[in-house]
Amino acid sequence: MTNPSQLFLLADHIKLSLLERERAISLDLEPNSQDGEISWSLESLRESIEALEAEQTRLANSHDSAGAAALKDQLTPLQAQYRDLSTQFYGADGEPSANNTTQASKSATPDLKQPIPQHPPSKSVRFMDSSAAAAAVQDEIDEEDERNRSNLFRPYRDEPSPRPDQSNMDNQQVYDHHAQTMRDQDDQLDRLGESIGRQHQLSIQIGDELDGHVQLLDGMDGDVERHQTRLDGARRRIDRIRRKAGENWSMMTIIGLIIILVILIVILK
Repeated sequence: MTNPSQLFLLADHIKLSLLERERAISLDLEPNSQDGEISWSLESLRESIEALEAEQTRLANSHDSAGAAALKDQLTPLQAQYRDLSTQFYGADGEPSANNTTQASKSATPDLKQPIPQHPPSKSVRFMDSSAAAAAVQDEIDEEDERNRSNLFRPYRDEPSPRPDQSNMDNQQVYDHHAQTMRDQDDQLDRLGESIGRQHQLSIQIGDELDGHVQLLDGMDGDVERHQTRLDGARRRIDRIRRKAGENWSMMTIIGLIIILVILIVILK
């Protein structure tokens, strides 16, 4: 019996193939190279689903309700996926046309459905009527590809340079050449060491500057904390004055009324 999990994987593979086909169509490319594979996969998925339906019927007839129910739960999403994929590939009707059916019957796989073309054939303009010119262009493209391929797989060197011909040198000349090469390498290593030393000194200076900035930031944090402490003390003093003023407000009101009363008595006399 076909494993339903394998059918889910097959459906996912068909979905990816359809996405690639739609991508090729959007780029005005010919997706016909994958049409046969997609059609064969859809046909295989349909036959496997029919086999599972037959197995479900057999389980139901043999009074195995649990197995039939479990198989039905897996069949339902598979059937839905097959309908969606078939609609995307064949069109809304889901059936090939009569012309496609006739052509399919003449092919090596007569049971495959032919998809409905989803984009018109591209229009081309003939700039060269000579087939020899087209062949020459193709040869140039092939030569360029071959050169690129040879450059890609060439051994890597930091600074490729031609090696001197040592076939005509005697032992002393070869020794002198190697000694000169060693001296050149020593000079390069010395310059590299000097460069590394300068970079080390620069890194030390940058570290000292960063330490100075850290000290400045620490001092600024201390100043901010002191100012915040002073602001908090001033706020507390203002709060105390406000509370005292609220407590003495009634007394000040009485004193003011007494003064006004005394002034009125003096004026009326």
